Amino acid sequence: RRRLKPLRTVVAWRGRAEWDQVMVGLYCGDSRLQQDALDRVSAWKSRYGPKMPLAVDCTAELIRCKVLDSSGRVKSHELILSYGLALVRFVNLITERKQKMVSIPLRQLAREVNIPVWVVDLRHELTHGKLPRLALCRKGCDVVLDWLRKMYWNRQLGNNLCEEDEDEEEEQEEVEANAELDSDAWE
Repeated sequence: RRRLKPLRTVVAWRGRAEWDQVMVGLYCGDSRLQQDALDRVSAWKSRYGPKMPLAVDCTAELIRCKVLDSSGRVKSHELILSYGLALVRFVNLITERKQKMVSIPLRQLAREVNIPVWVVDLRHELTHGKLPRLALCRKGCDVVLDWLRKMYWNRQLGNNLCEEDEDEEEEQEEVEANAELDSDAWE
């Protein structure tokens, strides 16, 4: 009898250790280590192209904004535009898959995946209204990065880095909200 070999998936990263190192680097708060992680994500993107997971791409863009911000070399108006583009892309890309099926208001889609509605409102202002204050863009970036960490990165790590003090009801709500994230776009 011949034994079938398990299917292998080709990915842009070398292995689990590299993946973990990049995740830790992106979220560490040290600009130098974040830049190293961003460089690694850029290498992944050059290898993986359009197959790059949306969450990785969005995380990298938001961290890139934070690194630029911490450098002190970019004017506040330019930072607002950088944060704004990253936030608009995040909301659009995360909700895009469901939008193709039927036209649903972004606010409703955001609620379904536990994205705070005010982030969608911020995206609306960035797209259609007057540019918001830099402080609001920074806050939006922090909230979205936290959402990506909980809903994507921690799940990829098998929840090794999740907060252990969450109660079971909260975890169950998260599991139900995450059910939609198990699509091809996230894997």
